[in-house]
Amino acid sequence: MHDPDSTAGTSPTGATLKAHYERVVLPIWRGPGFNPAMRLAYEAVAKDGVTPVPAHRYRAMACARQLFVFAHAGDIGHADTLFDSLLTYFQDRKNGGWFYSVDAAGAPHERQKDLYTHAFVIFACAEYARHASPAAAQKALAVLEETSAIIERQMNAGGDLFHAAMSEDFSASLNSPLQNPLMHLTEAWLAARETTGFAVFDHRLEKLGAAVARAFVHQETGCIAELPIGSANNWLEPGHQFEWLFLVEGSAHAAFEAVGLNRALYRAFDFVQQSGVDPVTGGVAASVDERGGVIDSTQRIWAQTEYLRALATHSGADVRAQLPDQIGRFTKRFLRPNGWIESQAANGAIVRAEMPSTTPYHLATAYDALP
Repeated sequence: MHDPDSTAGTSPTGATLKAHYERVVLPIWRGPGFNPAMRLAYEAVAKDGVTPVPAHRYRAMACARQLFVFAHAGDIGHADTLFDSLLTYFQDRKNGGWFYSVDAAGAPHERQKDLYTHAFVIFACAEYARHASPAAAQKALAVLEETSAIIERQMNAGGDLFHAAMSEDFSASLNSPLQNPLMHLTEAWLAARETTGFAVFDHRLEKLGAAVARAFVHQETGCIAELPIGSANNWLEPGHQFEWLFLVEGSAHAAFEAVGLNRALYRAFDFVQQSGVDPVTGGVAASVDERGGVIDSTQRIWAQTEYLRALATHSGADVRAQLPDQIGRFTKRFLRPNGWIESQAANGAIVRAEMPSTTPYHLATAYDALP
């Protein structure tokens, strides 16, 4: 079991979390977590915060998340490097789209076309374009639109949904529509709409929101399931209900209200807060079943950050009033002077000790929502 020492004083606030992020988290990925020879972040650093985990591959999604993080932080020099690396290593100039990963030497490794990856390329480019030089911003916006068009043209699964993964040349589906990549595509198109102001993203969101509402909403609880409703062995992830609530409420986009997602997700929030959040520690479980039974009690840091965001965004004053206590519990349980705890069991035993390069995106987006 880990040492429960906190990085903050007795009453941490949103400002405490942001200070830890700026003082501790970002320097890891500018320094020991960054491979200057490859111009890419390592996939993870050890729990000491200074030792890179040896790289066997680099994922496009991880590069895109790091691009978002440093563009958002205003470190445009580092973001410029990451944008260039994204294009250099991961762009498939023959078939279009983005390779899933490259190997330790930078050669294409996992060559499939993954919707989750493509969504994060759009999301990162939308943020980068807001801060980059005019020439770089124009290039990022072109990548953003080209990637959106590839998704619509090459990954279409019918019914306004998209395959979760395709073969390298887009000739075969490797995985049918799944909730998680569709959620991140929603996030990406919201960011693209905010950056560009283009109405085409409103139309994309209208179709996607309606498709998700039809295919994935569990009517009894309002939850958005991981697999289409009716699939065998389906499950619900509390963290994703919190994440969806933020996207829908935080954006206030009319597409979601039109198909009833706002109402559904407030029911979902109540359901998973009762069934998937430890009332003592505030830890958010990884998954529950459609009746609220815990399937996996593991607590990953990303789900905790989404709970913070949902509490901050919720329209109910009584719910928002829970946020200060939850910030305190999160700080004590998950933050450390040299970084964070990525994943732990309900009893506090460490499940994953190293710190992946993908987590700062979760911290940054959650902390932005805090008062």
